[in-house]
Amino acid sequence: MREPFAHRWHRLIPGLCIGALWLAPLPAAAEDVLRIGSKRFTESYVLSEVIAQTAAPHARVEQRQGLGNTAIVFEALKTGSIDIYAEYLGTIDLEILRHPAPTSLEQINRELAPLGIGAAVRLGFNNTYSLAMRAGDNAAPRDISGLAGAPGLRLGLSHEFLGRADGWPGLASRYRLPHKPSGLDHGIAYEALAARQVDVIDIYSTDAKIRQYGLRVLADDAGYFPRYDALLLYRLDVERRFPAAWQALQQLEGRISEADMIAMNAAAELEGKSFADAAKSFLSPDAGTASPRNGLWRKLFDDSLWRLTREHILLVLVSVAAAAAIGIPLGVLAAYRPRLRQAVMALVGILQTVPALALFAMLIPLLGSIGTLPALIALFLYALLPIVRNTCAGLGQVPTGLRLAALALGLTHRDRLLHIDLPLALPVILAGLKTAAVMSVGTATIAAFIGAGGYGERIATGLALNDNDMLLAGAIPAAVLALLTQWLFERMEKRLLPGARID
Repeated sequence: MREPFAHRWHRLIPGLCIGALWLAPLPAAAEDVLRIGSKRFTESYVLSEVIAQTAAPHARVEQRQGLGNTAIVFEALKTGSIDIYAEYLGTIDLEILRHPAPTSLEQINRELAPLGIGAAVRLGFNNTYSLAMRAGDNAAPRDISGLAGAPGLRLGLSHEFLGRADGWPGLASRYRLPHKPSGLDHGIAYEALAARQVDVIDIYSTDAKIRQYGLRVLADDAGYFPRYDALLLYRLDVERRFPAAWQALQQLEGRISEADMIAMNAAAELEGKSFADAAKSFLSPDAGTASPRNGLWRKLFDDSLWRLTREHILLVLVSVAAAAAIGIPLGVLAAYRPRLRQAVMALVGILQTVPALALFAMLIPLLGSIGTLPALIALFLYALLPIVRNTCAGLGQVPTGLRLAALALGLTHRDRLLHIDLPLALPVILAGLKTAAVMSVGTATIAAFIGAGGYGERIATGLALNDNDMLLAGAIPAAVLALLTQWLFERMEKRLLPGARID
């Protein structure tokens, strides 16, 4: 005998929540953890490993890699979500503190101190910005000022460089450049240049691919770019909480030359080594490193697969369960209160238009953390629209005659909703839940850029290295999970809908 609808309905969302609790990671141990962050480009990943391997013998470490651009990773440092990461002097000076001109490290530390942050341990190399072109373009300019006389050149610049205070806006003003550059991810810029899809890209002077592609680096003849000496940006309480690890990290002062950094970047980008092995080859050159793990199969089924799967399912399950708990009542409200319908639908519609990464970044300062919490809230907001819209639409399709008959039989509004309106609207509501869940599987990959984990970690790494196998190792499981989610909802429909045949 089939269960009454109300009983089956009330089990749906609690069941999702129980599954989320089962997937949730266990609480962290009471032991203090040194959390190390990185941005989303090769050198930052590698330096994160250098910091981690240097500190690991003296403290428990945890890495939050690929946290996006400077604004996101610095906000994570301010809020205490991470304790330390590798930054560049010019970036701190001009991008973070917004100084109009370079200042001393002492002045920088005076301004950072009220935030509980310090800058120290110059690593020994200067990784400055520059622009580069194909070396074979003999008629092309040799310095940046020469670009002003070649307005037809196509510039493909990284998104961060386009928006930085020390990036394109100031550079275009200083050199009077008339170009309208397009945004291009740094990880694929070299290949786009080699394929002649663009003519000029922004580079870091320690990029390993400069020599590989035989590029011509344009001279900064007006001296626009400041020095970008690499150093550690850290929370001031690190010295007290991890004295032995901090003492070890201080031994990195001046130890990494420009040639060393280029070699580590080349190990990761050109030789196929992991970021950890690239760092290890510098810190322990006699210890040997693991052979490169090339090939899609190995990257797809490496040791991180189960962890990433748990994280991804957790993000989707919790966010969709929360969206169902809020969105279905909102849909009911919109269906039965015509005056509120437009406002409710407009609100959830506007939320859907905000770019995902922008929403993730905006939530970090509001919540004071990176990782799972802002990712869950963002995914919850994105999942609301299909659930609210389908609930409202499904209830609107209930025949008026049935509602009048229910009133004639003396049913209360609550009984009519539970026993007539919702059962008849259930197919449309479940379709909205299915749409929200499948969409969340895809959107959750972006959550890796704020440290929430999931399959997006592999996609971020693949973009940084322009590694198609790594990209597929993240995209394929996400696609499989989306198909599995759709199949599970189809099975759920058979069990929840009255009269459905159960195989």
